[in-house]
Amino acid sequence: MKKYIAEMIGTMVLVLMGCGSAVFAGGVAETVGAGVGTLGVALAFGLAVVAMAYTIGGISGCHINPAITLGVFLSGRMNGKDAGMYMLFQVIGAIVGSAILYSLVTTGAHDGPTATGTNSFGEGEMAQAFIAEAVFTFIFVLVVLGTTDEKKGAGNLAGLAIGLSLVLIHIVCIPITGTSVNPARSVGPALFEGGVALSQLWLFIVAPFVGAALSAVAWNYLGKD
Repeated sequence: MKKYIAEMIGTMVLVLMGCGSAVFAGGVAETVGAGVGTLGVALAFGLAVVAMAYTIGGISGCHINPAITLGVFLSGRMNGKDAGMYMLFQVIGAIVGSAILYSLVTTGAHDGPTATGTNSFGEGEMAQAFIAEAVFTFIFVLVVLGTTDEKKGAGNLAGLAIGLSLVLIHIVCIPITGTSVNPARSVGPALFEGGVALSQLWLFIVAPFVGAALSAVAWNYLGKD
């Protein structure tokens, strides 16, 4: 049970810090992350992963992302029960993080660009959003699988590599979708935003899972001796 609770706390921190940086960054409403800028929001997500990787990595492996859990499961590194429980507690953690963020937004003033840090795409841009989320999740999960491999991995530097890769992904993807590459991260804020965020939520679940599955296939091939 400890590893499930660790995943819940880790995902809560990721959503609270990452989405919170966008919400409270300040600046023009039309610009995601205005004030700290796209780079600032990207760093918030990446640094949250680095922090959690070195905090709960020894307990749960610090997936804090259902897409990563799917990739690990399909790579044969964990059983179905653990994979399902990881995903469940990651979503719970994302909801808790979003609830904290929502309470902060509704109890005081803020100048951030969004109310809850939801992911979204414009009318006619569904294909672009799907491709972006699938491809960037593929890259992210592939980094996770490669750096944490027992034989070919990066050892103690895995957490840093994973966090920094997430920074890189956010720098490119934030202008497209706000960057999910993490279904749990999208579910939590969408539940509080409702409306369009909920109607578009399917893409931010399906596309990351597609990318994760492809990364598992790729690493199963690349990682074999």
